[in-house]
Order: sequence, then C-alpha cells, then structure tokens
Amino acid sequence: MDLTYTEEEEDFRAGLRTWLAEVLPKLPGKPSPDDWPGRRAYDTAWQRTLYDAGYGEVHWDASPTRRLIFLEETEKAGAPYVGANFVGLLHAGPTIASEGTAEQRERWLPPMLRGDEVWCQGFSEPDAGSDLASLRTRAWRDGDDYVVSGSKIWTSHAEVADWCELLVRTTPVSADVPKHRGITWLALPMDAAGITVRPLRTLAGSAEFAEVFLDEVRVPVAHRVGAENDGWRVTMVTLSFERGTAFVGEVVACRRLLGELARAARANGRWDDPVLRRGLGRLSAEFAALWRLTQWNVSEAQRTGGVPGVGGSVFKLRYSHARQELYDTAAQVLGPGALDLDEAWTRERLSSLSYTIAAGTSQIQRNIVAERILGLPKGR
Repeated sequence: MDLTYTEEEEDFRAGLRTWLAEVLPKLPGKPSPDDWPGRRAYDTAWQRTLYDAGYGEVHWDASPTRRLIFLEETEKAGAPYVGANFVGLLHAGPTIASEGTAEQRERWLPPMLRGDEVWCQGFSEPDAGSDLASLRTRAWRDGDDYVVSGSKIWTSHAEVADWCELLVRTTPVSADVPKHRGITWLALPMDAAGITVRPLRTLAGSAEFAEVFLDEVRVPVAHRVGAENDGWRVTMVTLSFERGTAFVGEVVACRRLLGELARAARANGRWDDPVLRRGLGRLSAEFAALWRLTQWNVSEAQRTGGVPGVGGSVFKLRYSHARQELYDTAAQVLGPGALDLDEAWTRERLSSLSYTIAAGTSQIQRNIVAERILGLPKGR
C-alpha cells in the first residue's frame, strides 16, 4: 500500500490550513455541552461554512485520502467537529452515497452537506444487545408505505434530528430466513406521527442519547435504501464507515492529548515516575501505529472503490482500548484533579468507557477479525 501523499493532495492540505487559519479565529463561542438545540445550531452553522468554502463534499464525494487529510488538519487546528450531525456526515451520508438511488442522493446528500438537516441512527434495540441482527422492530408493507412499530435505544441526538437511518425487520425469522436476511434499511423522518423520543442521561451527566418508540409510523417505500430484506448488507457498508474513518479526528486528538499529559506531568513532578514515563511512551507508540493503520485502511479503501474494509474492525478494536488506557494514564498524571466533573479531562474519561461498546462491542470486533480476516470457523 502506498501511504505517501501526491503533490495534489499536499496542495489540498496547504490550502485547507490557510483557510482554517483565517476562519477559526472568527468563530463564536461554543454553547453549553447540555444545550443540544444550541449545539445543533453551532454545528450546522460550521457545516454551512465548510460547504460555502467548497469543503462540504469532502465527506463522500472526495477520495478517502483527501477525506483523511481534511479530518487530520481540522482536528489539528482545533476546528469544530461534526458534532450533532456525525451520523449524517460520517455514517448515513456515505452509505446513501454508496447505496442510494440517484433520486435519494439528490434528496438527502445536499441538505446534509449544507447543514440543513441532522440525522440520527436507529440500529440498537433494548432486547438485542450486541447482536444487531436480533432486532425486533417490525415493518410491514401497506401500499406505498411501510408501517413500523418497535423501539430503539442509544439513538444519538434523536431529540434534535430530522432523519433517522433505521433498521427494521421486514420478514420474520424462520427456518428458511436467517435473522440477517429479513432486515431492511429505511430513512425515517423524525417528525412522522407515532414517534416518541425519550432522552437518556449518561454517566457523564450529558443527554446525547435517547430511546425512540415507534407506534405504527408510516415510512414511504421510496425511503428504503437498497432492496427489501437486503438491509444487513447495506448496514455493513454503514458500519464499515463507522469503524473505519469516523475515528480519524479522535486519533489525532489523542496524540495531541498525550503531549499535553507529558507537559502536565513535567509541571507537577509526576514525570519523575519511570513507570508513568514508560506508560506515556508506550501509548505514544500505540497511537502512532493506529495512525499508520488508519492510513493503510484509507489507502485500501481508495484502491477498492472508497468503502473501508474489515481492517476498520482491527482499528476500532485496538483504538477503543487504547483510548481507555490513555485516560487511565491521564488520571495518574492529574491525581485527585481527575475526579473533578467540571474538568473536560474527567468528562472525556467517563465518555471513553463507552468506546468498547459503541459502534460494535470489542467482542463483536474480535469475531469479525477472527472470521473475516483470519478465516477461523464460527463459534457454536
């Protein structure tokens, strides 16, 4: 794999750096972490700024390498992240761009890029656990609509979303229909009749997740992405983006955080602890390796047509644990200050605990690596 950048790609990087240096000092202050309507407005305004400057297309119309450069440079510069619309820009958007019809791409992609519409993800369910294919939310055909009933959980930003990428069961499981084959991918309008959203408060005290209850909600058949009962394959496209390139900015952030921790340790005297120094050094090597793996995955995606492969599961598995180890080390550096909930460090530490569960648990990722990369047999 060629991990080097072309002259054109480096020109793109230089132009982006110049633009960020001009624009970022002019941005307004960020709203409170708990003000989700305010955060939606802030995040979508930033997306519109990107769109107007010609950077909106980078999430799916650009090459994987250009997208990598964009995510790397915006994180290094401290630019706003995709925030409330991460599902639309990093998951649903690339999926629709890859699997949607021309009409669907025209309807949904431009509003995402302009920051006009926000998406959430309706995949997980209370009774399915980590086995996503065990979902029970039902959808049956009634003329030109699907009628959907069921519930979803851990639906990020559902309370401020306009659309939801929704997985439903359109054919019951039977001896002839395995659970993976009766699933369909729908675009659900969040203002449809029969939808109830109930926010969930996390360990860190925030409420970016919600339960979503669906009571005979009508969704047009035209909102189906892919064929009926082919939703599992479409979902694998979504998850390949979720596990492949969606964490790029966070790897850059973790590498920057390591530098901050080293400086803090020198300032408070904990740098004299050789065990702590070795821990910081090992984590530095870990995140450097993860960055190279990210480049490899992007290079592979570019070679094979733009969709990340199963290498994303290798990355997601190791990154989830490395991030938790990073914040364990931060607690050693900060001492009692690491328990202060008013500090961003503490909130990030609590948030990091979810990474071995979100976007596919570590156990699921190990199964994917074992079966699809190593060729080991399925467990019984």
